[in-house]
Amino acid sequence: MSSRKFSSGKPPSFEVSANESAEIAARLGAEVAARFGPRDEAPLSLLLRDEAGALVAGLNGVVHWRWLYIRHLWVAPEARGQGLGTRLVAAAEAAARDKGAVGAYIDTFEAAVAALYEKLGFSRVGEIADFPVGRKRIFLSKRLGRVEADGP
Repeated sequence: MSSRKFSSGKPPSFEVSANESAEIAARLGAEVAARFGPRDEAPLSLLLRDEAGALVAGLNGVVHWRWLYIRHLWVAPEARGQGLGTRLVAAAEAAARDKGAVGAYIDTFEAAVAALYEKLGFSRVGEIADFPVGRKRIFLSKRLGRVEADGP
């Protein structure tokens, strides 16, 4: 680790903000892209509506670095147990494959929900205890197909 000298001889001062810094995100993003290639982000959103147009279930995600991250998966309480979550995950996986994705990942705080994802072919890849306190955050991933190297 190198040490940087500041022109004034004084260490930098902290600036505290309640908002995320776009400048930090851009600078880190540029470094990551230089090392690992561009994220090639493609947002993905699937909505299921009833005949009246009310939202019954939905999924938000993003495909980046050829992996689908399922960020949000929600099914209305009265519609649970009817396979809508399974349908959403399957549709998201198909859409992600069409975008060249080779895998999917998701996280949850609920052991029962993690078990559902495991039935859909996901495997637990990690946990954080007491996140939130008294619970654990469970991370799962799934391969969607063969990884093919780019180039000759």
